[in-house]
Amino acid sequence: MAKAKLCDKCTGLCCRYFALPIETPETREDYDDIRWYLCHRGISVFVEDGDWYINIKNKCKYLSENDYRCRIYADRPRICRQYKTSDCDRVDGGYNFEHHFTSDKQLSEYAEKQFGNPRRQKGLKQKRKRKTK
Repeated sequence: MAKAKLCDKCTGLCCRYFALPIETPETREDYDDIRWYLCHRGISVFVEDGDWYINIKNKCKYLSENDYRCRIYADRPRICRQYKTSDCDRVDGGYNFEHHFTSDKQLSEYAEKQFGNPRRQKGLKQKRKRKTK
């Protein structure tokens, strides 16, 4: 899609969120910390090319609701200046997330697959103790 046509149909999708890298979880506690993020509204976590990110839905205060244009375009931040139309959310192809977590429950289920269910493991340990007595 040509840049002019793409921008004419723009609704400022890229100005309605930002994503930041986070440390790759390695322990059950790390996963629980990320689960805490997901207990908040407007938060998701995704993995892309092995790297973990927190995605925060929070509209830029300079995005005009009338025409979806930047009200400080001439003085916009460097990150905005570096954004390419080829990265536009309107471009076909979607995202290639390895994982996309939109709820704490999804992340808990994923962590259970990585580490096993802690409640179930605790019950197995108690059963083993009883058998050895």
